[in-house]
Amino acid sequence: MFIMDTSRLSKTIEKALNAQMTKEAHAAQVYLSYAAWAADKGFDGVANFLFRHSGEERNHMMKIVEYILQRNGKVTVIAIPAPDADPASLNNCFEKVFASEVENTKEIYNLVDLSLEEKDWATWNFMQWFVKEQIEEESLALSLMSKIRIAGGDKASGDALYNIDRDLANAPDDAPSAEDATTANP
Repeated sequence: MFIMDTSRLSKTIEKALNAQMTKEAHAAQVYLSYAAWAADKGFDGVANFLFRHSGEERNHMMKIVEYILQRNGKVTVIAIPAPDADPASLNNCFEKVFASEVENTKEIYNLVDLSLEEKDWATWNFMQWFVKEQIEEESLALSLMSKIRIAGGDKASGDALYNIDRDLANAPDDAPSAEDATTANP
């Protein structure tokens, strides 16, 4: 009996999407780990921010899972690597967050390049959401690093760290995008 292959993804794209799904799951665990570290250090606002961001990364993972399934591909769930060591300081935490987001952006771009190379326009189009998301993620991480740097970096005073922690308690999880701005909504 002949069984038709109904997957709309090449094996190469399917493998790359599964790898990115795992990277997003790893990112969720990293944010979770950093959030637990921040809570342990008394930075409840930072912890709240990072816990929410962990959930956002998990949502990114699920977005990829749903896309693979929608294209009748095979989702392959594998073990994710453990997060790196705890940050040495709040400054180091945000440096690690930024480095992680930059690395993720490179991986997203690789997937975009692959989908362009294979002329898989559906995947190319799907990945554009992630490209835009990474602009926001990097911008947000840079903003957090700037706040810590202005406060004194690793030598920030307790008062400065307290204010940053308090500000992040209810801060939005995303950075506003200039391309979304209008004269009515600057």
